[in-house]
Amino acid sequence: MILAEMAILLGGIVVAVAQSPSAAPQSSPLHVSNTFEFDVKEPLPQVAPLFGAHRERVWAEGWEPQFVYPQPAADQQGSVFQVSHGAHKSTWITTIFDPEKGHIQYAYFVPDAMAVLIEIHLSVAPRSGTHVQVRYDRTALSPELNEHIRHQGKQDAKSAEEWRTSIEGYFERRKAK
Repeated sequence: MILAEMAILLGGIVVAVAQSPSAAPQSSPLHVSNTFEFDVKEPLPQVAPLFGAHRERVWAEGWEPQFVYPQPAADQQGSVFQVSHGAHKSTWITTIFDPEKGHIQYAYFVPDAMAVLIEIHLSVAPRSGTHVQVRYDRTALSPELNEHIRHQGKQDAKSAEEWRTSIEGYFERRKAK
């Protein structure tokens, strides 16, 4: 899921940069903020750790972060990892990792393209489930990428159902064992 986002992102960057010489310059780089929310049927103490980059591998198909720090890979505040897509690489930092309080945050950077902040808040939902709220803040690093950032923001806003079904699918598979 996040891997698919990155593939679309990086493909769009190549197109945007390739098209930029003929495009009229825009005044300033674009910043977009989009939020989505969903509920998971499992309790918060079981759901929250799954939002760490290392643990996310169990539910996000194709998500394979390469940890720089710590070694071995572990979900903690200050962890640094990279995600590769062909010749492109994004560098991520776990800026907040507090699953007990339901707060996780990442910042990542795609050189010459964008900077992104992902804010995740989790809380107890009715009937012992978990409410998840995710906000993406994306900033283009040049005006030529504004349309791509706008498109990514629209994709972010539509992610709730995909994330919910992936996480619940993980719990279903685990219970079936």
